[in-house]
Amino acid sequence: MKKVAIIMGGYSKESIVSLKSGKVVYENLCRKEFDSYRIYIFKDKWVMIDDENKEYYVNKQDFTISGMKNIKFDCVFNAIHGTPGEDGILQAYFELLKIPYTGCSFHHANLTFNKKYCLTFLKYFGINTAESFFLNKNQVFCKKEILRRVGLPCFVKPNRSGSSLGISKVYEEKYLFDAVQKAFLEDEEIIIESFLEGKEVSVGVFSFKNEVIVLPITEIISQNDFFDFESKYSGKSQEITPAKLFPNAENKIRKIAKKIYNFLNLSGISRAEYILVNEEPYFLEINTVPGLSEESIFPKQLKEFGMSLSDVFRNAIYDSIDKMNK
Repeated sequence: MKKVAIIMGGYSKESIVSLKSGKVVYENLCRKEFDSYRIYIFKDKWVMIDDENKEYYVNKQDFTISGMKNIKFDCVFNAIHGTPGEDGILQAYFELLKIPYTGCSFHHANLTFNKKYCLTFLKYFGINTAESFFLNKNQVFCKKEILRRVGLPCFVKPNRSGSSLGISKVYEEKYLFDAVQKAFLEDEEIIIESFLEGKEVSVGVFSFKNEVIVLPITEIISQNDFFDFESKYSGKSQEITPAKLFPNAENKIRKIAKKIYNFLNLSGISRAEYILVNEEPYFLEINTVPGLSEESIFPKQLKEFGMSLSDVFRNAIYDSIDKMNK
């Protein structure tokens, strides 16, 4: 049987979501085919926890389990949202150890997790995005100059963060500074984007047996002012799958979603957000380690598509092993 380490947790506030995702992966891997181990990665410790809740420390030098002999992992299933699982850090670590891991490579993970890099890259390929302004933490800035470019209302976001953490929607100039300070609590770089009036949709894309598959589209209707952390994980949003879209708009989104997946040279599963403005899709951001909990969008889209999580997870594992062995 293949020995699979399911890594979950992480160093950000998204760790609570990651633990749920990791649990789903653990429960959906075939016990006859995979010998699965739950690995919890936190800032203060890396541990494997068995079914009796006994902890075994992970040796970071070679990713072996202290106190357990002859365990060499055939693959790492990455279920960590945010750093260090979605930004390329752990991908580079496993690359050095030559241990196969699910999802995209470390340099593509780094590109997609950094909103500034990702937006700049996709603009080169003609992908529609919101007008934006970038700030570093120690940079002197002029509010009027920023607002001349992006207008009001606008969004202030951490550049490298997920799950809408640290995001504010700003309606008046006097609230911009506070929004900037809030975003800087999550990251040393922030992005300020113009508000796009339209319908928000989420699109899951994954590779399966060498084919790129675009899942049924989800329309997101938040009860809050925008699709924030509370909306995503506390039931404060309505998620309609499949979304009720005009055929022309749906075709455009599906084509662009597939193009972006290929432009970014992704592998495994992903989910991206778009705003439909007058039936034209505008790219917002992409998640290369999307949520897999019961509340998450990707599993709901996969169910509507008619494919099981087990099949997708199995394919991701064998794809990663084949990729490392090439």
